[in-house]
Amino acid sequence: MDRTQAKHRIDQLKALLWENSRLYYVENAPVMSDYEYDQRMHELEALEAGWPEFATEDSPTRRVGSDLEEGKADAGFAKYPHKYPMLSLGNTYSIREVEEFAERAAKSIGTPFTYCCELKFDGTAICLTYKDGVLFRALTRGDGVQGDDVTANARRIANIPHKLHGTGWPREFEIRGEILMPYASFDRLNHEREVQEEPLFANPRNAASGSLKLQDPEEVGRRGLFCTLYHIPTGQVDYPTHDDALNAAAGWGLPVSEERRICRNIGEIEDYIGHWDTARKDLPFATDGIVIKINEMAVQQQLGYTAKSPRWAVAYKFKAEQACTPILSIDYQVGRTGAVTPVANLEPVLLSGTMVKRATLVNEDQIRMLDIHEGDWVYVEKGGEIIPKITAVEPSKRAPGAKEPVFPATCPDCGTPLVKPEGEARWFCPNNTGCPTQIKGRILHFLSRKAMNILAGEATVDQLYNLDLVHSPADLYTLTENQLLQLEGWKERSAARFLQSLRESRKVPFERVLFAVGIRYVGETTARDIARHFGSIDALRNASREEILEVPEVGDVIADSVYNYFRNEANLLEIARLQNAGLQFALAAPAEKASDKLAGKSIVISGNFSISRDEMKALIEAHGGKNSGSVSGKTDFLLAGSKPGPEKIKKANDLGISIIDEEQFFAIIGPGDEDAPSVAEKKADAPSGASPSPGPNESSDGPEETEPTLF
Repeated sequence: MDRTQAKHRIDQLKALLWENSRLYYVENAPVMSDYEYDQRMHELEALEAGWPEFATEDSPTRRVGSDLEEGKADAGFAKYPHKYPMLSLGNTYSIREVEEFAERAAKSIGTPFTYCCELKFDGTAICLTYKDGVLFRALTRGDGVQGDDVTANARRIANIPHKLHGTGWPREFEIRGEILMPYASFDRLNHEREVQEEPLFANPRNAASGSLKLQDPEEVGRRGLFCTLYHIPTGQVDYPTHDDALNAAAGWGLPVSEERRICRNIGEIEDYIGHWDTARKDLPFATDGIVIKINEMAVQQQLGYTAKSPRWAVAYKFKAEQACTPILSIDYQVGRTGAVTPVANLEPVLLSGTMVKRATLVNEDQIRMLDIHEGDWVYVEKGGEIIPKITAVEPSKRAPGAKEPVFPATCPDCGTPLVKPEGEARWFCPNNTGCPTQIKGRILHFLSRKAMNILAGEATVDQLYNLDLVHSPADLYTLTENQLLQLEGWKERSAARFLQSLRESRKVPFERVLFAVGIRYVGETTARDIARHFGSIDALRNASREEILEVPEVGDVIADSVYNYFRNEANLLEIARLQNAGLQFALAAPAEKASDKLAGKSIVISGNFSISRDEMKALIEAHGGKNSGSVSGKTDFLLAGSKPGPEKIKKANDLGISIIDEEQFFAIIGPGDEDAPSVAEKKADAPSGASPSPGPNESSDGPEETEPTLF
């Protein structure tokens, strides 16, 4: 390779790695495997070492990947600097390179030392700060220098203590670790997304990262996340070893990593790696390797850091378990929204402890990208040890004359010609009123526990559809006992229970009814946000696309789907029938109006307040105001609490919109809300030792030291 070729390849690798870093950290939708990413990173490191004149400070070899979401619509988190930079780890897939790490350490140190070996957790990094024993702030890794403030979300993670116990903790200190999503929670979340035909998370790490960045702390609390902590930056606590510091943290009630082991030589390290390469498959959460750290704090300080990583630690990464097996056939499945998904039927193969028989091929583009032919042998991995995923074809096993699969031009269920909407990667059956699979899928969704919670399942829906009794959710409310007794296996008691569940469903609140009607891309959380924003189906039906975009977390795709849903006459007829059946299509009546002091005012709130955000929104509506989710030229003022979204503040300033604080807001609505405590009263009522959340311009006393640390 000559100088020109080296420069071209270095530029190529930089662009490739930064784009895949963005997809991994920000979009939570990686398209490159960890192994491939690491191999490209090592290639770039080698090229920069050979041609140092092309090694720049902005190279991914010198800067950590960033989870900051600048420029995105949901970048609503305040950002704060890390007291100690959060660096990444050098990693390897080679035991020999681990041995070389140990040899270098022994030569550099010259005195006896030990290693602390720990599991490498496959989650998303978190930095917790405690002041006076109380959780003060939680930051994501961000770009290593500053991170997003996700304190409100971290407080909803069950095993993160709000207050420490025991004795000996410093007045203020940081501790770093990982937010993880257990396999059980991941399974449940992806099942819910699959039912809604929403994109699945590729693995628990992506699910944990996406969940931690949600704008709704209540939803974060429902995601089943947990935390494990593994590092207190040097200088904050006075312990001789890393292991001693973690033992102390455990005594304060912090959830530290428990699977660590002190090793004295490379042989013990290799035993530890060998044990966990097998035992990790029995853990309830994802791990992707082992971290080997020099245990003695003084030695860590002696070895120091590179621009990106500590010299006193290295990560050994496990290769994903993989199997090669033939494709027996490809099915094309129709979902309730009409999306057609290709699924490969595989010759059964044992992978990560379970027998894999099927793997989704996602869409037609994925089949073409992998160059799959009929009867091909394919490599299968379990993404995050959970989802079977075809990663490549083994061309040496391809039969002569093997044909490419032909994606169907018509619906495999009803025969209607498929369509591919602009901007979509999937083909759809447009026959939503006549395609049996879509019809039954919508009815099943409507019946489901998180929707209307009606006592029926797939077998009942099949019976009702086949007897021509039910073709839409509204038909359920016309069923009689005599009709139900026509169903095979049904008696008076089962019919009575079903009819009772139908009566009970009339009490289901508007948020769940909106979820139940099955608007494409509108999941449970989005339905709740839309319902609370508009208040009734009539307001939503008459909303413009721009008004729908004002709902928090709603982007162009969802707004288009909701807007178009209410332009369809069949959908409007179904809604009317459900309204006539007595379902709730408006939020419960608000409390009696307090005043008209905010009449005609469009108000955006951002940040945290002395009362909950829902209570603050209720106060605005009680005084005649309208809550809006985004700042626009129609906004009258922005009500900013502590830690408001920087993008909203900037946009309000750019548009010349007034920004008021909570005290000013209560001054505007004036007396008459005797039940609403003042900010001062709230602070007075805070538990002893609690620290109020900092305002947008406050910091945690600023950085006192500049020593970097990993994670």
